[in-house]
Amino acid sequence: MSFDLTSGPIAVDIIRQGMMSQDCGGFVAFEGWVRDYNDGKAVLRLEYEAYAELAILEGHRIINEALEQFPVKDIRSVHRVGLLDLKEVAVWVGVTAIHREEAFDACRYVINEIKSRVPIWKKEFFADGTTDWTRCQNCSGDLGNK
Repeated sequence: MSFDLTSGPIAVDIIRQGMMSQDCGGFVAFEGWVRDYNDGKAVLRLEYEAYAELAILEGHRIINEALEQFPVKDIRSVHRVGLLDLKEVAVWVGVTAIHREEAFDACRYVINEIKSRVPIWKKEFFADGTTDWTRCQNCSGDLGNK
């Protein structure tokens, strides 16, 4: 089990390969991709910033909670920081379990908790030349309205 931050591309195939187990019949993964629009505005790229020490601590806490709540074998997650281009994987969560239902439930729990609790902030760069920190509660300026 692990939660990591990386400034480079997420090695999805390598992580998934490391999770393979003969006693698991289910593997579920979530990939969050950089898309080309948000709220009707064309997006060129994203930038993620994190309070790294706290993000890793909280990410591990979330994974431990999921391991306690769901009968799964392994959970791993990686979140990008820095600049990302369109179509890049921004966040990845993988879960293995004996059965698929438990893997689905744990994966949904982990990604939802990461998005709501881990101190990672997303800045969008729009085609019109503007930028905006999305879902940013404590940013300065006219932000935090998304």
